[in-house]
Order: sequence, then structure tokens, then C-alpha cells
Amino acid sequence: MPVWFIGHGSPMNAIDDNAFTQSLKGMRASCPSPKAILCISAHWMTEGSWVTAMENPKTIHDFYGFPQKLFEVQYPAPGSPEIADLVSKISSDPRVHKDHEMWGLDHGTWSVLRHIFPEAEIPVLQLSLHMEKPPSYHFRLGEMLKPLRDQGILIVGSGNIVHNLHVIKWGPNPEPYDWAIEFDQWAKEKLEERDFNAFITDCRQTEAGKKSIPTFEHYFPLLYALGASDEKDRLHFEFEEIHNASISMRTFSFRPAP
Repeated sequence: MPVWFIGHGSPMNAIDDNAFTQSLKGMRASCPSPKAILCISAHWMTEGSWVTAMENPKTIHDFYGFPQKLFEVQYPAPGSPEIADLVSKISSDPRVHKDHEMWGLDHGTWSVLRHIFPEAEIPVLQLSLHMEKPPSYHFRLGEMLKPLRDQGILIVGSGNIVHNLHVIKWGPNPEPYDWAIEFDQWAKEKLEERDFNAFITDCRQTEAGKKSIPTFEHYFPLLYALGASDEKDRLHFEFEEIHNASISMRTFSFRPAP
């Protein structure tokens, strides 16, 4: 299976029809049908690492101030206790705990998957973010997940490379900040060079990096996608835009070489 990183942006993308959501629909064509989907979303922050293990995960509307139409969206994909067990056993250090009732599918997961897999028939699991750990922890755990790809499991990181809500601009097509463009371009170049260590050690070395990553929760899912990739994979940029001046929607895939 490929590995995806999706810049999910606003929850409104769940119900909007725009260039970004159209690009998501196009990603389905390049992906074999998965046995299951394991999503690492920016919106499940925990102490320790956890994987959802319930048979029927609930759709979580973890936002406020949006239209009622958005709160009415359901994504009734099944879970998979069997695959959760597989994920939990993939590492003893760090240990991945099984969650039977705490979480479900938050909007970092369902807002994008509903465009790619609208039938919601494929089992979906979420892996949480252990927020007390440094970037290296998340990259290493991503590396441990890599063998799941050979078992038909699609690994998806859902966050944003640039995500600064403190200086967000509303309105139609606001001009991106120079620092947002700089850091997004830096990330693109490092991806093309396959310099993944830079994402671990250098991401906040510049002022652009510090402004682009004021907090780590939207950045960490990227590291799982990088860790789960293989050096033989081919990199494809699926979408490249900056929304609201301070949110990079950069979305890319690592596809197995034919």
C-alpha cells in the first residue's frame, strides 16, 4: 500500500466542493483497495500511544462555531479489533495501548476520508499522538508501522505542515505570509531530497519554522508518514496550496515503485 500525508485544513472541507477536495477524490484512483486504514490525526492527543480498537468507532465532531450541516455528517466506517491487536503488538517499546471506548474518528480522519472512500465500508482505525514525546519518537513509531503496508493497510497522516491559527486570515484567497511560503517550500525540498532527518532536527531552526509550527500536534502526523515510507517509494505531490494565509494544504503520497 502507499503512504499518504494529507493537509486537512478547515473542517468545512468535509462538506465543501473545491480544488482540494477534488484532489482527494483523485487519490483513490492511485490506491489499491485497502484491507484497512490507519490514520494518525492531529486531533487525538494523548499521554502514551493508543490505537482505536472498537468495532464501530463513533464520528467525533471535535470543533465548534461551524454550520449545523457539518455537525450532521456521519462517517460510519467499521473498526477492526483484529487489526488494532496487530498494531498494538508491532512494538513493545513504545507500547501502543488499545482504546475500546475513549475515542473514535475525529475530523482529521473523517473530513478527508469521506471524499476518498465515501462508502465508508473499509475499516478505519486511529493512532494517537503521545504529545510529551519529541519528533524522533513519532518518526520511529512510523518506521515500526511500515510492515503494515505489506498487509494491505493504508497509513495516512492527517495534519498540516504549516499551521498557525493565531494569525489566520479569513476571506477569499488571502495572500499567504512570506514565512509560510518559505517553510512550505523548505519542506517540499527536503521531501524531494528525502532528507527526513531535517524534519526531526531542523524544523524549528528558522523563524519561518517557529511561526509555522507554534505547536506540534499538526506537524507530528507528517513524521509518521515519513517513517512509514520506503526508500524505493515514489513521491507524488497531490495538492499544493496555502489557505487562510497560514495553513499549508500540501498533500503528498509515497507510492510503491511499479
